[in-house]
Amino acid sequence: MGTPPGEEVARRLRAAGCVFAEDEAEILLASARSPDELEELVRRRAEGQPLEQVVGWADFCGLRILLEPGVFVPRRRTGLMVREAVTLARGLRHAPVVVDLCCGSGALGLAVVAALDAARLYAADVDPAAVRCARRNIGTRGTVYEGDLDAPLPAPLRGRVDVLLANVPYVPTEEIALLPGEARLHEPSVALDGGHDGLRVLARVAALAPRWLTPTGSVLVETSERQAASAVTLLESEGLATRTVDDDDLGATVVLGTLDAPPAR
Repeated sequence: MGTPPGEEVARRLRAAGCVFAEDEAEILLASARSPDELEELVRRRAEGQPLEQVVGWADFCGLRILLEPGVFVPRRRTGLMVREAVTLARGLRHAPVVVDLCCGSGALGLAVVAALDAARLYAADVDPAAVRCARRNIGTRGTVYEGDLDAPLPAPLRGRVDVLLANVPYVPTEEIALLPGEARLHEPSVALDGGHDGLRVLARVAALAPRWLTPTGSVLVETSERQAASAVTLLESEGLATRTVDDDDLGATVVLGTLDAPPAR
């Protein structure tokens, strides 16, 4: 008897450096519709492409998020942003308006509204491939725009956003080369590179947030633990009251900013 397909796939993945070879082998076997397709999936994974891009989906907060090659893979740690955003939204007496900037595949915004009884979701990303994925994932649950940060959002949303999500790129430019090849080679730099200090896009979000938020609305940004204090400073400089939430199990840090008073119109 020959070697079972699962064992052979796992062996090839281990040889390619995949730490969770057995688990990945099961996913690849379940995803392939023919031996030829299985061979293609294994080849792509062994070459270093992210598993999620290879099979075309990622598991994020219990949702199957559709992906395509070159689109940022949602991270497990971003579940902390979902948890905090849902808590804020559930405290409202009306259907919340949720905006997801730098939305990528739409995973973050979709996970938030999926956990709520009612919500209106608006998402935006500058990357056309990400926008295609986000529109497939979000479907009728919201509207996805293509453009830089808040530039494509409809003007009537100003002052009406209850929860503004921004999973901005926050890796300092000089540290991009230190990232695993899966991210460095197969995800768009626009979703990773946060400028020389990793705070370039976060600073822009801090500046734009007050004009979109309701008087009690909040902006949530993911950052690294070492950048959290700087993120707080940026948000507070725009008149936002802040708090920082950490989750050691997820290895995640989220900074929240809430308006102290309605912004000037």
